[in-house]
Amino acid sequence: MGITETKEGVVLEVYVKPRARRFELKVEKDEITTYCTEEPRRGKVNKELIKELSRLFGRDVELVSGLTSRQKVLLIRGASKIEVERILASP
Repeated sequence: MGITETKEGVVLEVYVKPRARRFELKVEKDEITTYCTEEPRRGKVNKELIKELSRLFGRDVELVSGLTSRQKVLLIRGASKIEVERILASP
C-alpha cells in the first residue's frame, strides 16, 4: 500500500476516479482508490480530494504530486502511519 511515514507526516499514494456518484475511499489489496464526484477540470477533483481527506483524517492534507494525473501523492501533516492505517481500515 502506498503509505509512508516521514517527519512531516504520512505520504499517501492514491488513484483517483472522477465523476462518481458520491465520494468514496476504497482500500483493495495494495491500492487506495478514491472516487470523486467532481469533473477533472480546473483542479476541482484535487480540491474535493483535499477537502474530503482533511475531514476524514482531521489533519491538513496537501497535494505533493500528480496535479494533472489520476495517480496522486498526498501529505497528511502531523499524522502517524498507524493512525492513517486504522482510519483506512475502518468501514
